[in-house]
Amino acid sequence: MAAPIRVLLADDHTLVRRGVRLILDGEPDLEVVAEAADGAEAVALARSHEVDLAVLDIAMPRMTGLQAARELSRRLPDLRILILTMYDNEQYFFEALKAGAGGYVLKSVADRDLVEACRAAVRDEPFIYPGAERALVRSYLERLHGGDRLPERPVTEREEEILKLVAEGYTSKEIGELLFISAKTVERHRANLLQKLGVRGRLELTRYAIRAGLIEP
Repeated sequence: MAAPIRVLLADDHTLVRRGVRLILDGEPDLEVVAEAADGAEAVALARSHEVDLAVLDIAMPRMTGLQAARELSRRLPDLRILILTMYDNEQYFFEALKAGAGGYVLKSVADRDLVEACRAAVRDEPFIYPGAERALVRSYLERLHGGDRLPERPVTEREEEILKLVAEGYTSKEIGELLFISAKTVERHRANLLQKLGVRGRLELTRYAIRAGLIEP
């Protein structure tokens, strides 16, 4: 009998993790071997545990699921990634694919779709929910007819990391320690963010981070 698929589960809500774990551990071919409460912890656990699949929420403290997916795709290219989220959102869906996720599952139908999505991801097959299929077709047709493409992110990945942490109330010194860069470098990125986004101060940066889905209101 083949060994079960080893799953890393990341969500900042304990009750959600508990419910998802019950779904996955109830299957003979799936086993949750590690749990994380934010994206940064998920990246650390994936590097220290033998896991086949990471199931990541989008909205998490310190590092979002999309940021974690990008980092894991770079560091552990053989790791399969699924996004499990409450957001039925076309932009997040395309960002998840760009970040390296092989599937996008809505929490509202996790009891129906998640197990099959996990199995599909490990077979290296994409898993998308019906609404996302429509989004893919619409995007293809728009490109075919010369329509507008989805907008590129206005900030770099590093700036996005710093923006999220600033919005969560971390000081430049604390951000530097978390990201292994100097406080002076953080301040430079912060100044670039203010200029790029056309905003003034931490409050307006926080409002932008909420609109961008980096933090929850």
